[in-house]
Amino acid sequence: MAKINLLPWRENLRQQRQKTFLTSLAFAAVVAVGLVFAGNWAMNNQISGQENRNNFLRAEIRKLDRAIERIEQLEETRENLIARKNVIERLQTNRSMMVHLFNQLAQTVPEGVTLNSVRQTGDQLTIVGTSESETRVSEYMRNIEAAEWLHAPTLRIVERSEREERPGQPHRFELTARVSSPDQQQET
Repeated sequence: MAKINLLPWRENLRQQRQKTFLTSLAFAAVVAVGLVFAGNWAMNNQISGQENRNNFLRAEIRKLDRAIERIEQLEETRENLIARKNVIERLQTNRSMMVHLFNQLAQTVPEGVTLNSVRQTGDQLTIVGTSESETRVSEYMRNIEAAEWLHAPTLRIVERSEREERPGQPHRFELTARVSSPDQQQET
């Protein structure tokens, strides 16, 4: 005998498929919402971690900037100390120069020459004086050239004075010479 099913089986199958579809849809929506929350949480963790690393780097950069400023201050202090040391060394080497200079001036002035003024600017010495004759000025320049502490004499003016500042010394002269120690002279 043939079995005839009169129940609405197509209707039941449609309802069954609809339930399965809705369940799958709900499950997919829950999974999607879960994935969105998980992705959001992971991204927030990465952003937070990167911000922590950035803050750490900023703090370290500030420390290094302070260290660099301190190094620059120390270098400036070092430069100042070196400049002071050089000044002190230069003063120490030139300490006895004035004694030698006056001694050389006294030794180089020949008979018949009188010095009126001696002015020093740096290592340049300007000598103004009077002389009996021009040959005495020449002799004085040769004496300066032979001196240890005076070098390179250059005659700027030699003239006959209309009024004699000193009797018997009618020639006025002005010359320049360079002052340096014998050690400095050997170096140049």
